[in-house]
Amino acid sequence: MNRLHMHQKVTFMVNRYEIFADNGQGEPGAVVAFVEQKRMAFKEHVTIYTDSSKSTVLANFRARKVIDLASGYDVIDGNNQPIGFFRKDFGKSLLNSTWHLDQPGAPTATGKERSQGVAVFRRLWNFIPFLNNFPFPMRYHFDFTRGGAPVFSVDKKTWLRDHYLLDIQDQYIDRRVVIAQAVAVDALQSR
Repeated sequence: MNRLHMHQKVTFMVNRYEIFADNGQGEPGAVVAFVEQKRMAFKEHVTIYTDSSKSTVLANFRARKVIDLASGYDVIDGNNQPIGFFRKDFGKSLLNSTWHLDQPGAPTATGKERSQGVAVFRRLWNFIPFLNNFPFPMRYHFDFTRGGAPVFSVDKKTWLRDHYLLDIQDQYIDRRVVIAQAVAVDALQSR
């Protein structure tokens, strides 16, 4: 699977994500993952299931620390084996959100917002009273690279709803780690 679609549904206390395989025509096909992320958790722990029945765990990601702006997140598989790690680069993220993603046996991949202008506008949006209670309406994109080579991208495809396209260029990256990072880009972005 080199292309995935991620749709978010916001509820009162939980962010829900459905991840779909591409149907070969650029549209969502079969569900490959289902994620629930509790809002306002003191220590993030997000479980990725194979579907909405939540009977089989595909992976998890957990914060290493309680409410830490530069915390790292361990990604583990359904058997509690480490498969990756990611963290937000707090200093670089003041102007342009930057993430670092590690997978065993591979150099670090770095993801940045594609547009500096949108990145700055998104930060201003969060400081405007009343508006900051609404989702950011513009599309934004993250490109993850390793040594200058593309690894994957997370593209917000809709203006008002959170629908993303995940394009994976690196054939060796674990798709579970990509899903975990994509959920984090959306769910943890404002932290």
